[in-house]
Amino acid sequence: METKNRCIYPGELLIPVHSDDFPQWACVACDQFTSQPEYWEKAKLYVGDKPSTLNIVLPECYLAHDDERIPMIHQSMKDYLDQGVLAPAVKNGFVLTERNTTSGARVGIVGLLDLECYDYKKGSKSLVRATEETIEARIPPRLKVRRGAVLETSHVLMLMDDPMHSVVEPLFEKRSELEKVYDFPLMLGGGHLTGYAITSQADIDALYSALDALLAQSPNESPLLFAVGDGNHSLATAKANWEEIKKTLTSEQTTAHPARFAMVEIENIHDDALIFEPIHRVLFGYDGDDMLDEIAAFAAQKGARIADAEDAQEIIVVYEGKEVNLSIAGSPYSLAVGTLQAFLDQWLASHPSVSIDYIHGEDVVRDLVAGENAIGFLLPKPTKDSLFSTVIGEGSLPRKTFSMGEANEKRYYMEARKL
Repeated sequence: METKNRCIYPGELLIPVHSDDFPQWACVACDQFTSQPEYWEKAKLYVGDKPSTLNIVLPECYLAHDDERIPMIHQSMKDYLDQGVLAPAVKNGFVLTERNTTSGARVGIVGLLDLECYDYKKGSKSLVRATEETIEARIPPRLKVRRGAVLETSHVLMLMDDPMHSVVEPLFEKRSELEKVYDFPLMLGGGHLTGYAITSQADIDALYSALDALLAQSPNESPLLFAVGDGNHSLATAKANWEEIKKTLTSEQTTAHPARFAMVEIENIHDDALIFEPIHRVLFGYDGDDMLDEIAAFAAQKGARIADAEDAQEIIVVYEGKEVNLSIAGSPYSLAVGTLQAFLDQWLASHPSVSIDYIHGEDVVRDLVAGENAIGFLLPKPTKDSLFSTVIGEGSLPRKTFSMGEANEKRYYMEARKL
C-alpha cells in the first residue's frame, strides 16, 4: 500500500526453534548492570550450555575485554545459524510483544527501522531522532561487534507520542486472533514476555494507516515520528555501520541491503506501564567534602547559586555515609541532569584518575558508595509527557537523562535477524 511512513518495515524475525530454550535465550540489554559483574556471572550460570543471546552480545561490563570476546561472539552467531538453532517467527511481518514487569504490562511492535530516516545529531529534523546526546566516542567499541556480525538482535526501544493509543493498542486488543510465537518467563527477575505474529496484509495496512495519521499530527515544520527511548548508542552504531557499507554499494544495492535496517521495538510513550526513571551518577576514585564546594563554584560561574528556591533543581549527594540535599537555583540548564552533567564533564577533564558510571536505581547507588572513594548523585524523577515537544523544540537532552524502568525491566534480546 502507499504510505507516508517510510520508517518501519516488516521482515524475517528469528527465534529459537525449541521453546524450551526461550528462558535461557533471552538476556537483558548489554548496557545494564555495568558496575555489577556479579549479575552477568549469574546470567552465565543460568544459561549454562544452552543457546543464548548472552553469547552474541557484549555486556558493557566487559568492554575492556572486547578484543577477546568479539571473535567468540561472531563465532557463536555463525554456530547458531549453522546448527539450525533459529527459525522464523515471521517471514515477512512484525511481532507484537507484551512485557509484564512490576510496572505492569507494556506492549510494543518489533520491526525493521530504515536508518535513512534516522539522524542522531543534535538539531536533526529527521523523522527518527535521538532523545539524548549521542557520544560518538562510545560508537567504535560497539562498531567492532557490528562489523563481521551475521546476526542482529536488539534492545532498542523507539517511542511514539500516541495519546489516543491508536497504533499498537488496536493490534493488542485483537491478540487472541494472532498466532502466539512465544510465551515464557524472563531470567533473573525480568518478568514475562509474550509475542504474537503480525503477518496479515490487513493488519500491516492498519498499522501503516495509524502511523500515517499519527505523523500528520506532528508539527509540520519539524515532524517527529519516533524518538529513541532506549539503546541510543546501539542504534547510532547501526547507523555508523550502514554509512560505512553504503559507500561500497551501487544506488540500486542500497535499496534493500540488510545493513540499511535495524531491528527495533516501537512503544507508545503514553503506555501506563512505561515508567521513566532517572539515571544516577557515581564517581569512583574520589572522596571528601571538597566536591560540594566545587559544585557551588561551578554554579556561580554559570550565574546560578546554591539556595532553596521555587525553581531550584534538587540533587542528592551521597558519600561516606553522608547525604546532602543540593538545591541549585537559577541554572542556565533546564534540567537538574543538565546542570550536573555540565559540571561533571568539566570536572572530570581535570581529574583523569576518577571514573564515572551511570546507574539505575537509588539502592544500587547507595550500595556502591557505602565505603570510601566513591560519590553518588541522585537525580529527580523525569517526566515523559513533554519529551517529544522538548526534543522538537530544543533538540536532544543531556546524555543519560532518563531510563525506561529499572535495569531488569529493560528490553531483553529475543528476536534476531540475518545480516
